[in-house]
Amino acid sequence: MAFGKGCHLHLIDGSAFIFRAYHALPPLTRKSDGLPIGAVSGFCNMLWKYIEDAKGSDAPTHAAVIFDKGSHTFRNDLYDLYKANREEMPEELRPQIPLTREATKAFNIACEEMAGYEADDIIATLARQAREAGGRVTIISSDKDLMQLVGGGVEMFDAMKNRAIGPEEVEAKFGVGPERVIDVQALAGDSVDNIPGAPGIGVKTAALLINEYGDLETLLARAGEIKQPKRRQTLIEKADQIRLSKQLVTLDEQTPLEFTLDDLELREPEPEQLMEFLNQMEFRTLTRRVAEKFGVEPPPVIETVAAPAASSSSATKEPEPETEQVPFDPDSYVCIRDAEELAKWLDEARAKGWVAVDTETTSLDEMKAEFVGVSLSIEPGKAAYIPLGHTSGEGDLFGGAERVEGQMDLEEALSLLKPVLEDDAILKIGQNMKYDFKIFARHGIRVAPIDDTMLMSYAMFSGLHGHGMDALSDRYLNHQPIPIKELIGSGKSQITFDKVDIAKATRYAAEDADITLRLWQMFKPRLHREQVTTVYETLERPLVPVLADMEMAGVKVETAVLSRMSNAFAQKMAQLEDEIGKIAGQPFNVGSPKQLGEILFDQMGVEGGKKGKTGAYGTGADVLEDVTTMEDTNPEAAKLAARVLDWRQISKLKSTYTDALQTHVNAETGRVHTSYVISGANTGRLASTDPNLQNIPVRSEEGRRIREAFVAGPGMKIVSLDYSQIELRILAHVADLPEMREAFKEGLDIHAATASEMFDVPLEKMTPEIRRQAKAINFGVIYGISGFGLARNLRIPRAEAQGFIDRYFERFPGIRKYMDDTVAFAKEHKFVQTLFGRKIHTPDIVSKGPAAGFAKRAAINAPIQGAAADIIRRAMVRMPAAIEGLPATMLLQVHDELIFEVEEKAVDKLIDAARATMEGSAEPSVKLSVPLVVDAGQGASWAAAH
Repeated sequence: MAFGKGCHLHLIDGSAFIFRAYHALPPLTRKSDGLPIGAVSGFCNMLWKYIEDAKGSDAPTHAAVIFDKGSHTFRNDLYDLYKANREEMPEELRPQIPLTREATKAFNIACEEMAGYEADDIIATLARQAREAGGRVTIISSDKDLMQLVGGGVEMFDAMKNRAIGPEEVEAKFGVGPERVIDVQALAGDSVDNIPGAPGIGVKTAALLINEYGDLETLLARAGEIKQPKRRQTLIEKADQIRLSKQLVTLDEQTPLEFTLDDLELREPEPEQLMEFLNQMEFRTLTRRVAEKFGVEPPPVIETVAAPAASSSSATKEPEPETEQVPFDPDSYVCIRDAEELAKWLDEARAKGWVAVDTETTSLDEMKAEFVGVSLSIEPGKAAYIPLGHTSGEGDLFGGAERVEGQMDLEEALSLLKPVLEDDAILKIGQNMKYDFKIFARHGIRVAPIDDTMLMSYAMFSGLHGHGMDALSDRYLNHQPIPIKELIGSGKSQITFDKVDIAKATRYAAEDADITLRLWQMFKPRLHREQVTTVYETLERPLVPVLADMEMAGVKVETAVLSRMSNAFAQKMAQLEDEIGKIAGQPFNVGSPKQLGEILFDQMGVEGGKKGKTGAYGTGADVLEDVTTMEDTNPEAAKLAARVLDWRQISKLKSTYTDALQTHVNAETGRVHTSYVISGANTGRLASTDPNLQNIPVRSEEGRRIREAFVAGPGMKIVSLDYSQIELRILAHVADLPEMREAFKEGLDIHAATASEMFDVPLEKMTPEIRRQAKAINFGVIYGISGFGLARNLRIPRAEAQGFIDRYFERFPGIRKYMDDTVAFAKEHKFVQTLFGRKIHTPDIVSKGPAAGFAKRAAINAPIQGAAADIIRRAMVRMPAAIEGLPATMLLQVHDELIFEVEEKAVDKLIDAARATMEGSAEPSVKLSVPLVVDAGQGASWAAAH
């Protein structure tokens, strides 16, 4: 059923259901294995009640449960303290979270989440789409943050209190209507989400001010008129903080969803599927009620079941311990306080040939962290902790704090550890070893050789679950580690590890080493059985020291350049605001969508404006881009819309990059030290964090200018080497596309060649427009683009776009065959593979509903994107040897690009060596049928080199 007028969409706030279920019920565990299931039980009962209640004339036609994908979203990039004071999730709730997703699917209800966005953003976007399509929306939640969406066909329903929440209820809570909720929240802030707001102004005062001045921007512009001195001063001095708070509380109604409203059509539960899940959870009563409802026999009672994995559809069996597990006993762990005792442990490590190692420090930032202690484990149950930097009192060892007695001297301990940590005959085992490697490297110790249990898990189980130590211990050792918050607390009262009592630190830190060793003993032989030994040993493990060296080197950033850019952007914004005001015939707040909408649609007569729930016109980027095409019918409006888009882009560049990047420059080195996550993406792509240097925009001139601040040192140059169209080259190889292969071999413009093949246009008569269409299809096909998506990208009718795609598959039948074969393989094996043997598990490939489409697209794309990631990983692993002896350092990896800093005299040699390494990185494992081509550039800055 296509979503449209007369349809009714229910959006269930999944997180609210989970936490209410968790807090409403007493602890409950599954009898067969002790798995906590209290929250899952409550969640299932709430879903069943929802299905039973959602009947009658007002029943929904479409529904979905919306979840939070992870803790990091775009708001954390805007404000790194966002939600920083939230308490850790209860340990007994963690293993239940993935089961609530399984439960939702078992009830045959659409289950949606999206990395980088909160559930509220997805709900906001779906509500907007449904409203614009002429339908109604009911948001099943009592979350105050969602109340800004109420109105215009959108209402909320508090399922716990059985009451509807409309505009009147919102006004009763906030003192303003839904259209001004975000203004009040921006002023009042939110202690739960750590949104700063305006200090000293609460909800009631905020509502009074907004009601008096109309909106937030007007209030801030007229803050000097406020009579109360303290309030006036706060509004003037904290204006930027208040505007940031508004950004944080405003829900993103333009979240780029991977599914449509049509995918959310409500379906009846399938009794067999639902009862299988409930029976597996040992929910006897609910299983019986479902059986009675559908008039079927309940399944036989399962007396003993294994705890479900993150996805019960996984075909990969969980590893079993090689030997009987030694019980965990934190009281048996040893505290090493002198050189004699440490020497005994190190002698045992030499005799064994391995030792698990972990470090405790004062910070998660490896470039600032100071040693607090080191833990060791040699066999299961036998572990020790070496306290080195525990202090008492305020401050740290460099001022104000006193060193606790009974610890080894740091230099003495490291001098004893160094020979073992650098001994080629002794394997050092860690969990997320890159962190420990950098800590030791800063003290002159190069840890080698290594094994990393996090990367072993990643190689074997990518796509199935996370790879953090606590999760792996719980899952594979059936042991929940001591929570760190028991030692350091949380929120404002949180302390650094050097303030932890040594006895407690010993139990905690030694246990980490013990767990790491046990995981290693379990995972190491499993690598071979899973046929991923080569992946781990050639793509994962050897990347650790390479990335560690890159991260420690950092990249030089000129804060003065960033500061000048920020000032220039501010001036440019002011100029644009003045120009926009002149075009409009009056000054107005360019950052106010309401005022902009009134100017465009009411005063300038632009047709087709759509008002949202607040009564304001929609003025999103897609709307403004449409207006810019009206040069013939409404040239002034087209000009104004273009200028507003320019203003918005510059505003984002200023706040997100030129302002924010300055705070990430290390005071000691003058460089920015990003951190790469090896095990983040299922496909093998690296992620850059703190700060993210992989998202610096390059499509606009202003965006490219930001890279001007990334510079080489005196007498040095920045060199960039970038794979040319690597994913299309891999597609041509794996899908066996003769025409595309030949075009690459001949060095032709691949998009023009594709267009020529598709549209029967000779290359010499190719137009930019035809080439642009082919380019959009070339890249879109890799990511499973639909006719709708291509139509939106090319701004053409959907039928025409679908015709392009159909013609593409006709001319390149190998692509359709590759897609069909890949999906079939994924369904049979529950994973796909890259050319280099990397496994990406696809547990949702056999699911139904919206998740099925996403799972298929992910399965099709993963071998291509994963192979590209493998190729650049192989190049990075080989690069240190390739450029050895050259005065050059590899600094950054940005998707398909490597960035180096090199002495000017050695630029050409560096380019030759690095290019040869990159272009030959697929060999000898894979003989590609198309050449890999690397483009090179050089300059005084990243911008000049790219």
